[in-house]
Amino acid sequence: MLMKWIFMSLACVYSRARVGLESPLVTVEVHLANGLPAFNIVGLPETSVRESKDRVRSAIINCGYEFPAKRITINLAPADLPKEGGRFDLPIAIGILVASEQLPAADLNQYEFAGELALSGELREIIGEIPMAMACAQSKRTLVIPTQNAEQASWVKQANILAINHLSQLYPHFLKQVPLTLVSTKEVEHYHTPTSKDIADVIGQPMAKRALEIAASGAHNLLFIGPPGTGKTMLASRLPGILPPMSESEALEAAAIASISHQKINQQSWLTRPFRAPHHTASSAALVGGGSKPQAGEISLAHNGVLFLDELPEFERKVLDVLREPMESAEVTISRAMYKQTFPAKFQLVAAMNPSPTGFYNDNRSTPEQVLRYLNRLSGPFLDRIDIQIEVTRLPKGMWANTEQHNESSAQIQERVALCRTLQLKRQGKANAHLGSAETREFCQLNTDEHEFLELAVEKLGLSTRAHHKILKIARTLADMGNMENIQHEHIIEALSYRAMDRLLRHLTDAVAI
Repeated sequence: MLMKWIFMSLACVYSRARVGLESPLVTVEVHLANGLPAFNIVGLPETSVRESKDRVRSAIINCGYEFPAKRITINLAPADLPKEGGRFDLPIAIGILVASEQLPAADLNQYEFAGELALSGELREIIGEIPMAMACAQSKRTLVIPTQNAEQASWVKQANILAINHLSQLYPHFLKQVPLTLVSTKEVEHYHTPTSKDIADVIGQPMAKRALEIAASGAHNLLFIGPPGTGKTMLASRLPGILPPMSESEALEAAAIASISHQKINQQSWLTRPFRAPHHTASSAALVGGGSKPQAGEISLAHNGVLFLDELPEFERKVLDVLREPMESAEVTISRAMYKQTFPAKFQLVAAMNPSPTGFYNDNRSTPEQVLRYLNRLSGPFLDRIDIQIEVTRLPKGMWANTEQHNESSAQIQERVALCRTLQLKRQGKANAHLGSAETREFCQLNTDEHEFLELAVEKLGLSTRAHHKILKIARTLADMGNMENIQHEHIIEALSYRAMDRLLRHLTDAVAI
């Protein structure tokens, strides 16, 4: 009796999928068997993954290997996890070469692979390398990725990274003839570069600069109200330069979001806080994220940085209102029929607007009714979430001709802001603007007289409980800036003065009633 010998070989290679900011483990199982030549990929692959069979075949042949004339089955496990992108080209090619015994199978369990193959066998850049490196570090495996991704992946200090340019580099590495060297990490301080936008360039506007420093010191949201040409946009663009530098963990969070969003971050800028300024025609999906497969929006790209909304009333009201929840929770959850992703969104909002549709308040071109209708594009709950509202007035006569001004630089203000933030982190572990209700009662205590004064002011101004808490937090920041342990009366008065929109709306309402 003749026994029919059946050729069969199996190889398992580890890789990572990309699901939002997560990088779940994917086991690439490659099975070679006798039969009619075929190449099948199973495990819920998207179109870009199914097309990898042609890229892998050409890359293997052009690297001098033999593409096996076998029945090839590729299983991407787990089967219920959608797979997309070209990142699985490299692990599929390695699995085929190992299963066909053209590559040694030594220590494959110690590696994770990701990379898109060119037809020549060269490796092309992928996205999402930082979340992958973070997940790989937790699994204690070595990550093998294209050279173009190595620098950003190496920012995860706990990760072991190997960078390759070509598929053929793996053969001498596995044989230990020409072993690949681990990508070295650089010190964080070598990456920081100062911003080119200095607040010293802003002429005049002492009150606006004061408000900007308060906002930076306590991470408060800020609204500039003023006619065109008063420097609102210029002031807002200077905020990142006076904010304290990001910590390594904060920078890594921001870089991870950028890496999955096709955003370029180099080694000179990765410690610079993000500054996002979407146009007023942006949709709600563009701001908070969305799509059939949830993607990060502008508020997530501004994580640990600044989101600047110029011409605020020109944004659709429903677009602004979708920001209300992320401004409180510092995250956004996007739910779809088959997907649900949560993205961090701890941003500092800075907005600018004109006081009327014509740009000027008292130009006799708009009636109080028209101005009120224009301002009512902003909902009350949204305005409640903006801590500081300040008017930016036109420069007085002769200010431009004054060449003897000695304005403070961004670096000088940043030093004070950093000290203030350090004080807050030491006392409560977070910036004042991020205090919860219970924490506000604990760290923003007032004596009986000051409490009664604030309650009376809130009642007279018709402010909400949220606005009440915002005033307390601003007063706490003012006390910290003065290095005072307790909130004083002058701090409450100054905090109450930063309610320009409330005063403007109350004045217009009274004018319309008359």
